[in-house]
Amino acid sequence: MVVAYPVLFTRTNDEKDTYLVYIPDIDGATEGYGLSDAIKMARDYIGGALYHKNEEEYPCSGDIKKIKPSSSIFQNEGETFTSIVDVDMEAYERMIDNKTVRRNVSLPNWLNQEVEKKHINVSRVLQEALKEKLGIA
Repeated sequence: MVVAYPVLFTRTNDEKDTYLVYIPDIDGATEGYGLSDAIKMARDYIGGALYHKNEEEYPCSGDIKKIKPSSSIFQNEGETFTSIVDVDMEAYERMIDNKTVRRNVSLPNWLNQEVEKKHINVSRVLQEALKEKLGIA
């Protein structure tokens, strides 16, 4: 499921090109260095805030037209503008849930011998093949 929330970005015009980020619907804040990093940080904050929740528990997305730059907690830190940030929660959860699970795989002996000769990492090859088969990037 993809979620999208209005986000207030405040550029501070410092030497690091810092953007202060406020997400009103989640009442959360973060920052990034440069706009692309600030967007990435907003996505990570939203994903983290929603990670252990059911879809029914996700906060409703506010109307971007009703969110004024003056409502940012950082309004006095620089120029503020509003934009939408989306997060693919399924992709975010895959990225976070990185725990490995042990599986038993059977190979014919001749194939296993070839794999060992070539020093092939069977787990990595299996993961890559499964991702390709499932259409997961």
